[in-house]
Amino acid sequence: MSSENATDGLGQHATVRVVLISAVAALGGFLFGFDTAVINGAVDAIRGGFTLDATQTGFAVSCALLGSALGAWYAGMLANRWGRVRTMQVAAVLLVAAALGSGLAFHVWDLIVWRLVGGIGVGVASVIAPTYIAEVAPARIRGRLGSMQQLAIVLGIFAALLSDAWLAGIAGGPSHILWLGLAAWRWMFLVAVTPALIYGFLVLLVPESPRHLVAKGQLAEARVVLQKVLDMHNDAALDRKMHDIEDSLRSEHRPRLSDLLGGTTGLLPVVWVGILLSVFQQFVGINVIFYYSTTLWHSVGFSDADSFKITVATSIVNVLVTLVAISLVDKVGRKPLLVVGSGGMALTLATMAWCFSQAVGSGAAISLPGAVGIVALVAANAYVVFFGVSWGPVVWVLLGEMFPNRIRATALAVAAAAQWLANFAITSTFPKLAEIGLTFAYGLYATFALLSLIFVLYSVRETKGVELEDMHA
Repeated sequence: MSSENATDGLGQHATVRVVLISAVAALGGFLFGFDTAVINGAVDAIRGGFTLDATQTGFAVSCALLGSALGAWYAGMLANRWGRVRTMQVAAVLLVAAALGSGLAFHVWDLIVWRLVGGIGVGVASVIAPTYIAEVAPARIRGRLGSMQQLAIVLGIFAALLSDAWLAGIAGGPSHILWLGLAAWRWMFLVAVTPALIYGFLVLLVPESPRHLVAKGQLAEARVVLQKVLDMHNDAALDRKMHDIEDSLRSEHRPRLSDLLGGTTGLLPVVWVGILLSVFQQFVGINVIFYYSTTLWHSVGFSDADSFKITVATSIVNVLVTLVAISLVDKVGRKPLLVVGSGGMALTLATMAWCFSQAVGSGAAISLPGAVGIVALVAANAYVVFFGVSWGPVVWVLLGEMFPNRIRATALAVAAAAQWLANFAITSTFPKLAEIGLTFAYGLYATFALLSLIFVLYSVRETKGVELEDMHA
């Protein structure tokens, strides 16, 4: 029996409580966004300071993503063994260490090691936050709460880019000395220590996931958490909810990767859908905008100051459209938003490819002539709008809710690992693709956006309003 009726009557206290709990978990997303985007303002300084070529620069920027894939891969195992809350604490510790190490790095390989450590923390946070939020949220508001992960990510990106611009501005450039004899680019990493410490403290205050507690046989504790989170004082309704969770976990055993196997293609169909959602989210090239945009706009004729301003403005647009997505995801549904997003991204990316084909000059003198530069800026921000209202938040919502209880943490870990590997592939290859030509690079991303539209139309099912206990493989 579904317990939808049991959650329909949630009171205001329950709603506020679950929103606050979800917000704490989503802070991992803030650190995810901050840690991955902070490199944006430091790219040129690192490249010049360590005398790196395009390939080395691409790896220095994207190496954290390999760590993220590793962290995401093991996050499901840690979450099932230690619990969701303890795993969030591990992520916080890793992120604090990485911020300090990256800011004080003495060589590029030292920086890469600490970026990998931070990436592991980000990968863990990227899996555990949507898992935890989906497991504590009532079905009727689960999409909006799940979208808090993406909102936190884009706020983290905005905070990173804003702090990059501010630090570079007061120092006179990212390579210039700022405080304590350290260059501005080093402070760009060091400021991440503060939000990581706040995250680590706040996760001490949230309850463990009731579904994890049931899976571990801690039924009394699970009942208490459900009662508090859902504000359920009706014993019969609470019994039904407990029964639904126990029933969905009845065949529970120690989770392992073999649980994901099945069908003619090796993995359960729902696992393939999760993997491909993750891959397409990255193959449309969104993180090129947030990792390289300052360098990108500078390369086509904009000044350093203007490039930073454009990057910050783009991140603000990203935040605003994510708020729109949160308001729509439980009303419109997941699939329609993905369809609109894919179509819009294909058009805007193709427009950007055309704009860069019109560039004139060579070397440091390259520029976009006349109104083409304005068209490129509008297309880039429109692209961010279409991504931010669809594939940005909706993929995380789906990954948190689409898998059956029995395999959720493990399947989400595999999908998230695939996402980080796809992110690494796109991010590490962009400097080389840019040397071939920005028209080629953005034309490639436009092609993937079109393929993502076909994939959504034929392979993604709607999950709006469906209880987690009713998700099937």
